[in-house]
Amino acid sequence: MTLLGPADVRQLAERLGIRPTKQLGQNFVHDPNTVRRIVRAAELAPDDVVLEVGPGLGSLTLALLEHGNPVCAVEIDPPLAAALPETVAKFAPEHADRLTVVAGDALRVDLGEHAPTALVANLPYNVAVPVVLHLLATVPSLRRGLVMVQKEVADRLTAGPGSRVYGVPSVKLAWYATARQAGKVPASVFWPVPNVESGLVGFVTHDGINGDKKATFAVIDAAFAQRRKTLRAALAGWAGSAAEAETLIRAAGVDPGLRGEQLTVEDFTRIASQRRPAEASG
Repeated sequence: MTLLGPADVRQLAERLGIRPTKQLGQNFVHDPNTVRRIVRAAELAPDDVVLEVGPGLGSLTLALLEHGNPVCAVEIDPPLAAALPETVAKFAPEHADRLTVVAGDALRVDLGEHAPTALVANLPYNVAVPVVLHLLATVPSLRRGLVMVQKEVADRLTAGPGSRVYGVPSVKLAWYATARQAGKVPASVFWPVPNVESGLVGFVTHDGINGDKKATFAVIDAAFAQRRKTLRAALAGWAGSAAEAETLIRAAGVDPGLRGEQLTVEDFTRIASQRRPAEASG
């Protein structure tokens, strides 16, 4: 089968009247070697059902279908969603029956009936973190993923405690999965060429952390809202006072003089568990 090259991408965009917009974070990959590398890095199993968010003109979609897995593609741009089946029928007619297109916003559509097991996507920079966390929260069938995001976002998602870029995305992703860096992607393989480098983030979901997710995420948000402050100070509002925050933090076996960037997701979960349900709900 044939994958999309630079000329194919431009011709498709011209035919559809597509002018890439910053609002939708549209940068289309036009290099066959890159999309094949992404598919290899995803480490897909033969029985994986792939969820692709933002397929755009279909470069990565074709590479995923070439690999042999069924693909459920979610596209927010109506003209792109309508054109994707036609593109696959033209470039990979033997795989057309493996493609399902869902027109809509990945943050809102219901994907339950499709039961995807692997997320593989070139995500728009402006919504990458919300999309990944939302899908992990709402699509329980997901067991692995490989996403292409802005390199800065890739660094944040995979950072560990103590890292300068460790923060809310790092900890919340760790609630659901174990993440890894899976390589860089140069700007030159995109059209239009972005002014930032991209990175690949791979993840494998785990059984989850033993605790209350909503309560834990509230502690994470509070700790990083004032990340330069100690936990005792940063969690004062959450706990009701700095003194109460210190009591709860110590009860969790954590030093209240630490900052949020030094804690694991398990640490945050233990802190959250120290509040009684009535307190936690406000």
